Amino acid sequence: MTGPQYPRMYLYRRLVQAKLFIDRHYAEAIDLDCIADEAYFSKFHFIKQFKAIYHQTPHQYLKTVRIEKARQLLQEGTPVSDTCYAVGFESISSFSHLFKRATGMAPSAYLQQHQALKAQVAATPLAYIPGCFAEKYGWLPKQQF
Repeated sequence: MTGPQYPRMYLYRRLVQAKLFIDRHYAEAIDLDCIADEAYFSKFHFIKQFKAIYHQTPHQYLKTVRIEKARQLLQEGTPVSDTCYAVGFESISSFSHLFKRATGMAPSAYLQQHQALKAQVAATPLAYIPGCFAEKYGWLPKQQF
């Protein structure tokens, strides 16, 4: 005899609950046991179910979330070392390696690129506004086509 059969929606909600747990606690030292406990699954069953739904393991998803949050912090101008620790990495070198593998750029280069872009936008803001929009509000003279 098999155990009780749960509706798929119930199992899916448990996986979503675990995913949301990762989204909330990405900066903390969470491990697979913590995440699987959140979904009330054994860790091996949890990995299998999570991967079936999200097409990546919970650890891969955690790294993805951390890298995305790191991108946001770097775009805001947060220094690389502060960003590294703010998103839950313990080593700047492992963070830099993973960030470069995910984005194709080192975190310091990514930070410099966004700082240069911000400076450029501040110096010439009309260059970053669509011409039709600027023309509509009188920021540019009307042009004949």
